[in-house]
Amino acid sequence: MTIHVQPISEVTQRGTNALIKEIGVVDTIRFLNQFRAGSGDYMTDRDKLFERLSVEDIVSEIKAQRKPIA
Repeated sequence: MTIHVQPISEVTQRGTNALIKEIGVVDTIRFLNQFRAGSGDYMTDRDKLFERLSVEDIVSEIKAQRKPIA
């Protein structure tokens, strides 16, 4: 059994074409934009943001900000 491995550029093109066919150009662009690499260092930023908080503190803050379900 022989397996043909396609170049990533070909896989990307075929995937993009399938998305365009299925959901259109605009929604394909919107979908693909979700996967762009961001900037900065999330791990460092996260550590600074939460350095003085425990998991319990964070959960309490989330619960305090939730709106009651009517």
